[in-house]
Amino acid sequence: MIDGPYFVLTVLGVLGTGLVAGVFCGFSTFVMRGIAALPPAQGVAAMQAINVAALRPAFMLLFVGAAVVCAVLAVVTFVLWPDEGTVELLLGSVLYLFGCFGVTAVANVPRNDTLAKLDAGTPEAVAYWPTYVSEWSAWNHVRGVASAAAAISYLLALT
Repeated sequence: MIDGPYFVLTVLGVLGTGLVAGVFCGFSTFVMRGIAALPPAQGVAAMQAINVAALRPAFMLLFVGAAVVCAVLAVVTFVLWPDEGTVELLLGSVLYLFGCFGVTAVANVPRNDTLAKLDAGTPEAVAYWPTYVSEWSAWNHVRGVASAAAAISYLLALT
C-alpha cells in the first residue's frame, strides 16, 4: 500500500487529473455545443474570450499543477519502484502528460492561436469556425478521456 508523502502525492494526482477531466467534460458536453449553436461571429468572439480567460491563474494552476504532480509521480515511481501500484502510477502519468497536456500543446493551442488571429465578424473567421469547432472538440474529447483515465489509474494505485 502506498503511504506517507507518496500517498499524498498520489491523492493530489487523482484530484488534479480528475478536476481537469471535469473541466474538459463540461466543454465537450455543453459549452462547445452551446457556443457552436451561436451565429459564427458570436461563437468566434465567445471562444476567443474563453481562451483568454483560460490563461488566468485559477485554471492554469490546476492544469499545469496536475502536470507537475504527474511528472513528479512518474520520477518518484521510477526511483522507488514500489511493490504495488507501479504500473497504475506510470500509466496515470503517461495518460495525463501525453494524452492531456501534450494533446493540448500540439492540437488545441494551435487551433486557439489561429482563432485568436481572426476578427470575429470576418468571412475568414466565419469560414474557419465550423472546422475549429469540429477539430477542437474532437481533441478536447481525447484530453478529457485521458485525464479521467489518469485519475482512475491513480485511484487504482491506491487500492
